[in-house]
Amino acid sequence: MRIAVYGASGFTGGLAVAEVHRRGFVPVLVGRDPARLRAAALAAGVPDAEVRVAGLDDIDALTAAFDDCAAVVNCAGPFTLWGEPVVRAAIAASCHYVDTTGEQRYIRTILDTFDEPAAQAGVTLVPAMADDGGPGDLIAAVTAARVNAPLEDMLIADLRLPGAASRGTARSMAAIFADGPLHYTDGDWHESDGEHPAPVIPPGEDSAVPVYGFALPGVITIPRHVRTRRVRSAVRSVVGDLFQALTPDVVESIPEVLTESERRASRWLMLAEAVGADGSRARGWVSGPDGYGLTAVIAVEAARRLASGAAKPGALTPAQAFDPTDFLNYLTTREVSWAVEQN
Repeated sequence: MRIAVYGASGFTGGLAVAEVHRRGFVPVLVGRDPARLRAAALAAGVPDAEVRVAGLDDIDALTAAFDDCAAVVNCAGPFTLWGEPVVRAAIAASCHYVDTTGEQRYIRTILDTFDEPAAQAGVTLVPAMADDGGPGDLIAAVTAARVNAPLEDMLIADLRLPGAASRGTARSMAAIFADGPLHYTDGDWHESDGEHPAPVIPPGEDSAVPVYGFALPGVITIPRHVRTRRVRSAVRSVVGDLFQALTPDVVESIPEVLTESERRASRWLMLAEAVGADGSRARGWVSGPDGYGLTAVIAVEAARRLASGAAKPGALTPAQAFDPTDFLNYLTTREVSWAVEQN
């Protein structure tokens, strides 16, 4: 099975290429610069992998690059700037699509705009299959199922501690912070009113930590499969402070890639808290090491499942496309842990 990786010469794209190869599939590296793509193939341990050159301004070339591939994993962000041509080409090539975006407005555009074209083409599109959007949407679905419907409120929070980040992540986070977060209330999405959620106690910690309202994917994805009046999202305030300080000069000074030891030293943690209209409560969390490496694992496994016919055609959230419990259990084979508790 061929799996294309668009943006394969980037940091996350290179990890995705290596994961495609590790899983026993055939990686196809797609991007604009043939020399960088060949270097990425060598770095990923697949020096003989096929390289296909296609720019975002040439939909025909992109379509041809994806034509014989079962799925494409799009790793080229910021997605708000560069994502839509890859989606259009995937649909035209009848190639399933997964990406690693965390950008709220882009995710909303894909789910709202491309559902019908994808369904007509027999293609499934699943944005936000990174370490925050994918596990966050999945754990939210499992947590919400433990509370009596309808829900009054749902909080999705990225509670990882500060750690090293790549230049690509910094660029995306700076753009996300500049746009400001959306929140979901009473059936629609709205610009945030600036109010931050109450402090939360992270799993494994003894005291509550302050959090910032922040634009996480779950605000866009969760209301599409969970009946709830409100969805909010947050990060630790100490992390939010760092993102807020990301001026263009600071972003461009950040290394493009992280060392393996830097990646392994980090740990990501997604928390979901659900409150029913009747006062019932549940809290779920999912956590693992090396967010960049796990993003590649999550995206490639999603591509594999789509290629095997696991989801109906259309533009779907992670929890709509895949059985949440089954996917989370798969991730436990890669040092991920998860749990749900009812109060």
